[in-house]
Amino acid sequence: MAKVPSDKLYRFIHALTPAEKRYFRLFVRGKAERSSKYLRLFDAMDAQQKFDEEALKFLVYEGTPVEGKKYSELKAYLYDTLLKSLQAFDEQQAVEYRLNNLLEGVSVLFKRGLYDDCRDLLHKAVKTAVQYECFTHQLEIIRWEKQLAYTQMDVDFLHRQLEKLEFEENRTLEKLQNLSVYRQAFFQVYTTIKREAQYRGDDRLARLQTLVNREVFSDPDKALSHKARVLYYRTLNLYHYTALDYEQFYLSGQNLIKLIESQPHFLKENISDYIAALSNLILSCGLLQRYDEVRICLDKLQMLKPITEDDRRKIHRQYYTNSFALNTFTGNFQEARREMERCQDEALHFNPHDYETASFFFQYACICFGCDDFDKALDYLNQWLGQPRTVEREDLQSVARMLSLLIHFEMGNWILLESLMRSATRFLQKKNRLFDLERRLIHYLSDYMRQSAAREKRAIFEKMRVALQEVSQTPETRALLQTFDFGAWIDTKIQGSTFAIEVRRKWQRTITSDRG
Repeated sequence: MAKVPSDKLYRFIHALTPAEKRYFRLFVRGKAERSSKYLRLFDAMDAQQKFDEEALKFLVYEGTPVEGKKYSELKAYLYDTLLKSLQAFDEQQAVEYRLNNLLEGVSVLFKRGLYDDCRDLLHKAVKTAVQYECFTHQLEIIRWEKQLAYTQMDVDFLHRQLEKLEFEENRTLEKLQNLSVYRQAFFQVYTTIKREAQYRGDDRLARLQTLVNREVFSDPDKALSHKARVLYYRTLNLYHYTALDYEQFYLSGQNLIKLIESQPHFLKENISDYIAALSNLILSCGLLQRYDEVRICLDKLQMLKPITEDDRRKIHRQYYTNSFALNTFTGNFQEARREMERCQDEALHFNPHDYETASFFFQYACICFGCDDFDKALDYLNQWLGQPRTVEREDLQSVARMLSLLIHFEMGNWILLESLMRSATRFLQKKNRLFDLERRLIHYLSDYMRQSAAREKRAIFEKMRVALQEVSQTPETRALLQTFDFGAWIDTKIQGSTFAIEVRRKWQRTITSDRG
């Protein structure tokens, strides 16, 4: 029996849902000799808040010495039994498992010559396979129907049905191939975007245009199945966001949500795409100041029941990421901070091996900045900057360097600020991200530090505001301002107010303008 590291078994047990733990205890009920010990080990590991190997041995063996490899064998046996129980648990829940069981049942009955019973199972299987667009299972069902007719020498059946079966087979193969085309296109667009996150040049957009300008994206009817249409809209949705076409980003997101919600039975199997679609629709509504719709989508996210542990993490992450964004974009930083504290409390209930705490650090820094808690903002920003430079985090490196300058400016760290400006300039040049906005902000901050009179200092910020207006419509500046409102910060220095007040003023002006 293969060795199983104790911490691996511990993580496995702590990844189970309460329903899965209950099922395991029912699954092993009545099993023989070793059941008491491996159940004792299961319960002991489940109860431990922090992994402690020696405490586990003491509880399982009640303080008596462990003989030879007994403990290792017990862990391996428990791990294998857990896997078997979860396989049985999933078979009751997932469509693919049910279809696999039906087709395995066909094979069992076929070997015993019970051909009519085979057809009964195939009839059940085909309805489920068609409803859930399980194309590979549909092809297997067609194969069995042909095999049964051949085995029984049912020439009349083959004569009557062969043309129909071949049509269904070809149509299913066509749908399978069509789905594959859209899946490949989606991952090509997704990978291009993520590998060059927030790269603000024309090259990437041209490559993306080539991907979505193909015939398959000319009309949603080109997608031959529900799953293919979902990928059609997801791909275009990503593209429109990257192209900064926010109106089309919003419209394609709306179409995607309507499509997913039109076939609710698919949501019993997989809600991952729905979570992503809601998150993107929230983002598009935020960019277009449709904040009432943002709140509707946030409510939908909160009402979702996760199917997997990954779903639970995604719902948590997307809800709080977007809730933070809504509150910071509208200047409601105190509410954002309360949400931040709730997020941190909920995070304690996730497995620390899988929970991406660092993904929130940048938003935490922005929230604390808006609350004028610059020490805490700097602490969170430094924690974020100290994380490994993954592809996902590269998109914020430019903004983070600029935000760091603003925090040190607010804290009056003038000597350190000079060094940081030089460092930020070198970093951005190296990354080919020293665009007009970054260059001008660094220039004016440097100029400010050389002035002594209040009037001259104010004049510099007025020049800075004009400079921001001059470049505000360029794609690279618009991309940067999605993340942090540098214009509102400049206004605080001109008006003598706080960042939260200026963000709220800008939001109120937007609402008034829209109503007018």
